Amino acid sequence: MRTLFHLWLHPFSRKVRIALGEKRLDFTLQIEKVWERRTEFLALNPAGDVPVLIEKDGTTLANSQVICEYLEEVYKDVNLLGRDPAQRAETRRLISWFDMKFNREVTDNLVGEKLMKRFLNLGEPHGPSVRAGLANIHYHLDYIGFLTEKRNWLAGDDFSLADISAAAHLSAIDYIGDVPWEEHEAARNWYERVKNRPSFQPLLDDRMPGFDPAGAYQGVAS
Repeated sequence: MRTLFHLWLHPFSRKVRIALGEKRLDFTLQIEKVWERRTEFLALNPAGDVPVLIEKDGTTLANSQVICEYLEEVYKDVNLLGRDPAQRAETRRLISWFDMKFNREVTDNLVGEKLMKRFLNLGEPHGPSVRAGLANIHYHLDYIGFLTEKRNWLAGDDFSLADISAAAHLSAIDYIGDVPWEEHEAARNWYERVKNRPSFQPLLDDRMPGFDPAGAYQGVAS
């Protein structure tokens, strides 16, 4: 059976989970507590991080974008990158935007500080980082709104890995209730469409041990 090593609320793991769901590929999930530095896991991925996907034939893949690009090449029935070079370039640009810029400016400052630091007993959240995350998220939600005013989905007419990457990050922040949806209607409407896709539904059942989700996490974004 295809196996995905992942971690609760980890946006890069969630990105791969959604992509696998969109491709309609069966897989099992295995939690990997990366801070334990298991020898067996390090043999699979010397970098020591998730996600790691093991295919049915034993092929082992690490790094969310590497995994997603592999899935695009091998399982072509569902296209998540785009049908021409310009479209694929735009999809990859937005993937980089959310996986790098958004992650650095928002996800790390909110999920990292408010949830993971407490879970790992690394002390209290760093106030300036949290305030930066809460401020920065508005800019990114405005950008999502700007894109969806001109396009059906973030990168164009079709649902793509750009939408998956953005939603994976926002879903983790939505879990802790820090997405100001009420101030960003266009972004909220886009996220509701992603949230209603069958590939996204299993994520709504995730629970971080010791941390309950915010009230809107499972329902319609509000």
